Amino acid sequence: MKNIIVKANAGALTNFEVLDLLNSRGASKDTTRVIASETVSRSEYKVYDYLMETAASTQTRESVTKFSDKCKGFKLAKAEILNIINLRPSSDVELTPILEKPDEREIDIEGILALVQELLPPLPTVEAHKENEQEETEDGEQPNMETSV
Repeated sequence: MKNIIVKANAGALTNFEVLDLLNSRGASKDTTRVIASETVSRSEYKVYDYLMETAASTQTRESVTKFSDKCKGFKLAKAEILNIINLRPSSDVELTPILEKPDEREIDIEGILALVQELLPPLPTVEAHKENEQEETEDGEQPNMETSV
């Protein structure tokens, strides 16, 4: 396979876009993946595993694009929009540190939070992680348990 650079340094990517790229290269939750895959490196699998536990795992290209388009009305910087997509804040306490001087710029924090709730899917839940762990133990892997004598 030959890699072609379409546009060098096109800008920052959202976590969703990185996860999408890793998926297109063959990354998955399959336990035999490291042995079988020649196109995805171990470090890329570590990134994949991390991103599967973040908001990126529940997002879609459509939700990210819609959110980005609607954020233009709030006069946010591209980096601020990117961070909101990646972190998916659900309260003003989580959103305010992402924004540069929100008080001076008179940014509608409540409006942005409403947009996040409306357009970006919820974060993966703790129960989903428990289900994944249960599936792994059913596949023959033993959970790491310490025994006391």
